[in-house]
Amino acid sequence: MRTPTTRGRRALVILAVLVLCGSGLAAAGPWLLARAGIDRTALPWADPCSVRTAEGTVLLTVEEARLATTAAALRARGAEAPDTSGIDPAVLDRLLHGPPDEPGPSLTCRATDPDALAEQDLTETGLTPRAQAVLDSVNEVFGPVSVGGYEPGGISTGHGEDSAHYDGRAIDFFYRPISEENRREGWLLAHWLVAHAEKLHVANVIFDDEIWNARGSRGGWWPYVADDPDNAIMRHLDHVHVDVQEGG
Repeated sequence: MRTPTTRGRRALVILAVLVLCGSGLAAAGPWLLARAGIDRTALPWADPCSVRTAEGTVLLTVEEARLATTAAALRARGAEAPDTSGIDPAVLDRLLHGPPDEPGPSLTCRATDPDALAEQDLTETGLTPRAQAVLDSVNEVFGPVSVGGYEPGGISTGHGEDSAHYDGRAIDFFYRPISEENRREGWLLAHWLVAHAEKLHVANVIFDDEIWNARGSRGGWWPYVADDPDNAIMRHLDHVHVDVQEGG
């Protein structure tokens, strides 16, 4: 996670943008945000999703983000994709291919806290119904995927203390071996999960040393600090982790 100093600086920059807007100097706002590495999705009046493209940040509605990430995923596996003519082509290009220099996060969305959700028991698969819904939705869009982190009857070992895996709320989608190609494919899924987070009650997405958290989603993606920084699995370099809201 970012340090309190960094968070404080981000808050000050947003405050400065508000002051500039009130003083008629709003044009300086995007420049200040870019300097601080803040996505405009952090601002409550902006569209809730954004994609960083080569031409700049493109804002999207949640519906557009869901459509774009789904289209990118289907195109990546040669399947028929929905019409995206109303979305900037640069968005689809970035989602499909990722940043040119290094695979990494390109899309983020703000998410609101869900209404009170009931706590759920495990189903026969070892997942809660909400987690099973995520798996079913991913299979529908991405086709057969390599998964783990759960089993019939549930699991109690193999993950960190208090892991959502032990509650049947988490799934790992594997992209092995670790390579640039597999990392780019993993980011396709990670972006799709973020775009569909509210619909599927996603709480966390972790991949490739980065984490997106629904409650802290106004800050976009954050650096993920693993308990063992020398362990590629703990750093989620070879798999996308997703867990759903606990409820209760």
